[in-house]
Amino acid sequence: MGLINYNIEKYSPKQLMAIPLVLLALSLVFIALNMATTGMPVTPGLDFSGGTAVTIRTTDTQDQLRTVFADYPLIEISDMNDAKFLKFGTMNDATLKSLSALVTHNFPDSSISQISETFGKSLQYQAFIALIFSFIGMAIVVFITFRTFVPSVAVVLSAFADIVMTAAAMNIFGINLSLGTTAALLMLIGYSVDSDILLTTRVLKRQGKLQEKLAGAFHTGIIMTTTTFAAITALFIVSWLGSIQIIMEISAVLLIGLVFDVMNTWLTNAAILKWHVQKGGAK
Repeated sequence: MGLINYNIEKYSPKQLMAIPLVLLALSLVFIALNMATTGMPVTPGLDFSGGTAVTIRTTDTQDQLRTVFADYPLIEISDMNDAKFLKFGTMNDATLKSLSALVTHNFPDSSISQISETFGKSLQYQAFIALIFSFIGMAIVVFITFRTFVPSVAVVLSAFADIVMTAAAMNIFGINLSLGTTAALLMLIGYSVDSDILLTTRVLKRQGKLQEKLAGAFHTGIIMTTTTFAAITALFIVSWLGSIQIIMEISAVLLIGLVFDVMNTWLTNAAILKWHVQKGGAK
């Protein structure tokens, strides 16, 4: 039934859930530490923290540019083909005017854009509301679909773990929370629920032995995930070669999330469903 032999018959639900639960606990610790330092679960990018973005065409190295802009709150420098993308923190009007004059004088072929701190906080709130409502909407649909408490909780828990683990990984890999990566997290909720509903439907609504239903669902689900993973990997490579920062960050978040989704679906969710069926919860 495929190249990967998915057989969890000899493992107890507790054994299957051990690694995912440890990773979930560690992820929550990472997020708590980040909230203590930045005030947000994931380090906010320019979209949410506010600041100034400058795109310049230059052959100067990053060290040379840091020397040029030493008097300004330079946060990050990214390479974009033959250009450099500089991110600055929030500044008062006088400092911003000074920065604009310096950029215009030294780098005539440049562009400057600014997001105020107030507008950034407004975007933070809107993004937070979007994530919360998306998650709540997903949970309602799941509970209406299965109308059984334990399988529904398993789907919601797996989706929650996907988001939390991905957010923690974003902090580890230095991927900031922006409008683009927020959209990636929203898409990840959909990917997660898709595979979890496939597994739950196969186990609860099909006839046959539990292991056979789990294996059949796995091979269908893993093909779906593999094709999605391949497409997003191609997107990541193209955006990396073309130095398209926002697309590269979105695809990186989705790739990380898909890896966690495989674990949470076929270990966490499968373990809960196995326990549920063994206790007589499925007829």
